[in-house]
Amino acid sequence: MRKLLAALMLLTTATFTYAQQSTPIALYPNGVPNSKPAPGVYRERSTDSNGGIGYVTDPQLIPFFPAKDKANGTAVVICPGGGYQHLSMDKEGYKIAEKLNELGITAFVLKYRLPSDYIMVDKTIGPLQDAQRAIQMVRQNAAKWGIDPTKVGIMGFSAGGHLASTEATHYGKAVIANTDNTNLRPDFAILIYPVITMTEVSHKGSKENLLGKTPSQEMIDLYSNEKHVTKDIPPTFIVHCQDDDVVPIQNSLMFYQALTDNHVNAEIHVYQSGGHGFGLHNPRSHEDWFIDLTGWFQAKGLVK
Repeated sequence: MRKLLAALMLLTTATFTYAQQSTPIALYPNGVPNSKPAPGVYRERSTDSNGGIGYVTDPQLIPFFPAKDKANGTAVVICPGGGYQHLSMDKEGYKIAEKLNELGITAFVLKYRLPSDYIMVDKTIGPLQDAQRAIQMVRQNAAKWGIDPTKVGIMGFSAGGHLASTEATHYGKAVIANTDNTNLRPDFAILIYPVITMTEVSHKGSKENLLGKTPSQEMIDLYSNEKHVTKDIPPTFIVHCQDDDVVPIQNSLMFYQALTDNHVNAEIHVYQSGGHGFGLHNPRSHEDWFIDLTGWFQAKGLVK
């Protein structure tokens, strides 16, 4: 009987711990900026059977805390992809967070607003507001969450890679309230098959969803992140496949070249096959990008 009670107590504790790890945190508990009342049909919903969601109106951080004996103080905000149309929360969010936890890294999956004229005054800055707020929130709560505020990075997949690279290049101009001048610059960036540019080699869906059907040249240039690299951009790790027929590899190559030209510490891994959107495991490669990323983390002193 005692063994049964002990087992039940252990199960209850484990369940509670997991619930604590996965309890969403509202980015804006006092009201979402740059928003307007959503039409009745605009409600958050599942978009597919693979954990995708769309029509986000209340952005959140979903935290994943590593075991206390593994935690090393490093944190990563994860931006799932989905063409700025939906969010691949499971494959490019939760599964990645769990893998980062194995390294002792605290992970936060960002459920960000997707650009929409229906719910935003200015849809072009909506996702960036949420990314900046995520970095701000993690740093503001660093002591509470056992995080080193100098080891807070951002990670993005596909269109989430565009958001992550936008945050990494546009951090100097706050598009959120920042009265205490919290540092909005990520300490490192991880970009997996990212959209980078809004020029002719962009992903057309991401470009149209963010900027509209007929964006001005000024807006195209503003969100072509290869044009905004300076020597102060954080160290960056990039993964892309040569045969990506959704987001051309030129996106990553252009960004890597700009990083190199500006003497920013950067590493790129190009695989000859794998296509786009494979998440954690590329089924057409014997190489494992997450192992490469782990080595990069170690070289940067972000994990032991």
